[in-house]
Amino acid sequence: MGGSKPKGRRFPLLPLRGLLVYPSMVLHLDVGREKSVKALEKAMIEDNLILLCSQSEVNIEEPTEEDIFRVGTVAKVRQMLKLPNGTIRVLIEGVVRAEVLQYTDNEEYYEVVARELPELESDDPEVDALMRTVLSQFEHYINLSKKVTPETLAAVSDIEEPGRLSDVITSHLSLKIKEKQEILETVDVRQRLEKLLDILNNEREVLELERKISQRVKKQMEKTQKEYYLREQMKAIQKELGEKESRATEVDELREQLNDKELPEIVKEKVDKEIDRLERMPTSSAEGGVIRNYVDWLLGLPWNNMTEHELDIQRAEEILNEDHYGLEKPKERVLEYLAVQKLVKQMKGPILCLVGPPGVGKTSLARSIARSLDRKFVRISLGGVRDEAEIRGHRRTYVGAMPGRIIQGIKSANSMNPVFLLDEIDKMASDFRGDPSSALLEVLDPEQNNTFSDHFIEIPFDLSQVMFITTANAIHNIPRPLLDRMEILHIPGYTELEKLQIANRYLLPKQKRDHGLEPDQLQINEDALLKVIREYTRESGVRNLEQQIATLCRKAAKKIVSEHHACINMTSDEIKDDLGSAKFRHGIADLEDQIGTVTGLAWTEVGGETLMIEVTVVPGSGKLILTGQLGDVMKESAQAAFSYTRSQAEVLGIDSNFHEKNDIHIHIPEGAIPKDGPSAGITIATALISALSKRFVSKDVAMTGEITLRGRILPIGGLKEKSLAAHRAGYKKILLPKDNERDLSEIPDSIKNEVEFIPVSHMDQVLQHALVEYKGVH
Repeated sequence: MGGSKPKGRRFPLLPLRGLLVYPSMVLHLDVGREKSVKALEKAMIEDNLILLCSQSEVNIEEPTEEDIFRVGTVAKVRQMLKLPNGTIRVLIEGVVRAEVLQYTDNEEYYEVVARELPELESDDPEVDALMRTVLSQFEHYINLSKKVTPETLAAVSDIEEPGRLSDVITSHLSLKIKEKQEILETVDVRQRLEKLLDILNNEREVLELERKISQRVKKQMEKTQKEYYLREQMKAIQKELGEKESRATEVDELREQLNDKELPEIVKEKVDKEIDRLERMPTSSAEGGVIRNYVDWLLGLPWNNMTEHELDIQRAEEILNEDHYGLEKPKERVLEYLAVQKLVKQMKGPILCLVGPPGVGKTSLARSIARSLDRKFVRISLGGVRDEAEIRGHRRTYVGAMPGRIIQGIKSANSMNPVFLLDEIDKMASDFRGDPSSALLEVLDPEQNNTFSDHFIEIPFDLSQVMFITTANAIHNIPRPLLDRMEILHIPGYTELEKLQIANRYLLPKQKRDHGLEPDQLQINEDALLKVIREYTRESGVRNLEQQIATLCRKAAKKIVSEHHACINMTSDEIKDDLGSAKFRHGIADLEDQIGTVTGLAWTEVGGETLMIEVTVVPGSGKLILTGQLGDVMKESAQAAFSYTRSQAEVLGIDSNFHEKNDIHIHIPEGAIPKDGPSAGITIATALISALSKRFVSKDVAMTGEITLRGRILPIGGLKEKSLAAHRAGYKKILLPKDNERDLSEIPDSIKNEVEFIPVSHMDQVLQHALVEYKGVH
């Protein structure tokens, strides 16, 4: 310490590890360290007194001056006993506090100069109050803590000295050495009691928290054990009753499935809640079956399943070309989608609508798109669907409730991103059960369908990754709001050359396989196939063509089996033997120019059609008779053509009073087929003028266009389909509105090479080309 010699006396020092001794404490110590043993021996030789100071760190084997607290307790060694393992057990009694003043230079044992810090007596009534408060808090502590026995309280209560009271109580508390050291270093009794009171308050709060937590855990444990016990009892009872499939087993299986699956949190919570309900439900309750069905659906849906696929545009293009001939625009659109998806990584599925006549390959194209994208394919047919619940599902309160077809399709695909085909979307109807097309608005809206709501499932379902493809024969039957959400891709009919390629590449090989024929067992040459196309089918698609080829394959199979032919080569001459007489007459070369008969072109849901319009003038009182299943628009076109003819009668060389003494009958044969649309205006006008002026109409002209009262010709739609129909029927000239000239780019070159397209803007031009030797005045 330096300077003047400190006042005090020498003591051998015993450093304590993890232990602290207060005055008046009596306890046993096991001493093993060499220096400590020598310090004890020194004490026994002299006056049996030794200073006990605690180490600040327990792990230090040979502490230095800095590692030992300065305040300790002078203790009396009562007994010493050498144990067999070499350590010494001593019984010591704390006497008085002491403060280390100086360490002496002694290498054998720790020796210090220390001064004693005796207790000061106090008559302060506040100290008495503090003593009572400390005792009261200590009692609370004992009640909360199981480590101190109630007998300790009785022993402590008898202590009258405040200093000793605080020391004894502190010794019974589970405190850290540093906290106990603070009490030891506090010589002032009042301050010591106040510190102890703070410590007791903190300890009591901690113990109360521990007790609360312990009770909570215990309750949870008891609940779990109780549930387990009751479940086991239930199993035993059901086993005794001989129930094969007990509710408990069912619930266990469902919980196991729930734990095995990775589900969104909202779904997990819902399923867990429903399983709990199912568990509490009596086995005989019908509601149990409803809940089980609901849980099965929730667990069966692919909430996180995505079909992983490599975006290979070249491969996708190869697949599309391999499966379909032609159809360039739809193929191009799919490849564009793939390219964008590759750049964006995450993209909402587009809603494509393939519109075209039957048999052109809309459904099979959707299947090919799925194959080119490496995704699952789901198809549902909407033809005749009248109930909104078919789309959105039924609420669970109904008997036999199920999710709608959308959710059913997703489950069957077991993927969140399949290609989903909604077939025949234009054939939906609505009645008292709701409007299914309105229910589809949410499904087919990329901005809304990430939270699609099915009445049965109730939890929002994400459809944004699904690629929806719809098909329709006609756009006008699709409700406008639904149409706005879709991208329309028109698939027109096929030309003769295209049909020939499709028959050779796809239909014939497929039908050979389906009828068990080897590739070389049946050969049909191109002339024969062309004959089938021209004389046995008249359609935009190739469905009827495939049926006729199937018939030829059946006939060939019969010959091979019954007549033992090794190979059959069919020529155009043999087609009649197998398919019978021709159903259609190809070409009009054998027809003559006629009066009052004109060929018009019409667009229908099954593609383009030729329309024969006949006009007959008979004596009468001026009636206009229309027959042949005509729609309102076509009747109006006939009225407009009639009014135009009347206004131009003198110019056209027709008696201006023809309408007063004649009845005019306009007829369109094939009356069973409803016909409507404005594009027959110029056809009716030409037929009317031909009949009234007795001029012949050219046999190789077909026409389409709408007429105004002044003879102007307005544009029409569906030119490609109408051109295909005229080409199929063998017409050489097509009169079309001037404004439709821009649509000629869509017409295949194979048709342009054989058919002459003549744009016209006025009725006078129509008559120049249609009537034989017509001399116009304009």
